[in-house]
Amino acid sequence: MKITIIGHNYFPEDSGIGLYTTGVAEFLALKHEVSIITGVPYYPQWKVHAEYVNSPLFSKETINHVTVYRFKQYTPAKPTFFKRVLQMAHFLVGSVVNVLKIKKSDVIIVVMPFTVSIILGWFLKISKGGMLWIHIQDFEFDAALKTKVPSKHQIISKILFQIEKWTLNRADCNSTISKGMMIKLAQKSNVDRIYFPNWIDYSMINPETAQENKVFTSSTTFNILYSGNIGEKQDWDFYMQFVTAMQMHPEFHFYLVGEGAKREEIVQQLQILGNFTYCPPVPYNQLNNLLCQADVHVLFQKPEFKDLVMPSKILGMMASAKPSIVTGHEDSEIKSNFEHSQGGFYIHENSIETVKLALLQLKENPKTGKLMGLRARQYVVANFALESVLPQFEKDLIKKANNFIDLF
Repeated sequence: MKITIIGHNYFPEDSGIGLYTTGVAEFLALKHEVSIITGVPYYPQWKVHAEYVNSPLFSKETINHVTVYRFKQYTPAKPTFFKRVLQMAHFLVGSVVNVLKIKKSDVIIVVMPFTVSIILGWFLKISKGGMLWIHIQDFEFDAALKTKVPSKHQIISKILFQIEKWTLNRADCNSTISKGMMIKLAQKSNVDRIYFPNWIDYSMINPETAQENKVFTSSTTFNILYSGNIGEKQDWDFYMQFVTAMQMHPEFHFYLVGEGAKREEIVQQLQILGNFTYCPPVPYNQLNNLLCQADVHVLFQKPEFKDLVMPSKILGMMASAKPSIVTGHEDSEIKSNFEHSQGGFYIHENSIETVKLALLQLKENPKTGKLMGLRARQYVVANFALESVLPQFEKDLIKKANNFIDLF
């Protein structure tokens, strides 16, 4: 088949949505002719990667048998709600040129966010033909409204929701990454829905192959790691309160590794503390060493983001065979994952004392922590392994494409 993917984030971005879109494209390219319409890499630093700073407005590459059409989109150094809307609009308008370069597609896959990218997929569908499949990694408009959106942008938000509803119903099939998000999707669209979760390459995140790196951990402390996007969807106020409160326990040390809109504020407040260390994001080929050296992973979520996103970092945390302490909504799907795996603590309140007790329990009972970590890894290998998730997606894709062809 000829497959065109439209997604704003792509290789060499090696974290978040870019990592998964690249994985899908390169897997499909093993058997199909795959092209992607994308932007220049900027995530997670919100800065165009050095090798693309001087690239032209439009460019074309071939990477691992995938034809990559890029548009050099506007990238704000400090993303705000309005600036992100500008980025979406700029990518939409500029990428029309690259859409016109596609001669034929049997299948068009649009990765959301950006939601407005669906307009590009719909335009390609009606102009060149093909089945339109929308894959939702993040309900970006819902998430935006859960943050402090200025009142002057509320009208823009309402317009964007109307665009989302209209565009989702232009698809022939929609998919998303969690069961909770599937329910949310059903409220927004009457199109066929398929569960297509993110996956883990457990050969890359493997404690047996991890090597020690003393930059990230200390042998004299119990090391608590958060690695990932430092953005609005986590409860960073609680993180800062908790790290500050734990100064009286010098045997615990917090490592924050990542980049994002909240990074400057957090590091500025915590860098003076002796129990805190910040490090910039590591390349994907070093992620195994980072994740597997922690004594425990933490993720403090805002409960209001339930069923709007599914943090992909959870899979890496669990694959590292280390226990996790996660907070969030009491009915979260992540809670269900931890209850079934018994791979850590899930706490439905951001309570300093409750999280502190969990940490003390893990430190004082290392066998318990080791058993939790092993169970966590077993769970993600059994349920989210790359070699089962991606082949199943390809089967679903081919089946839907064949049914689409039979209708015409």
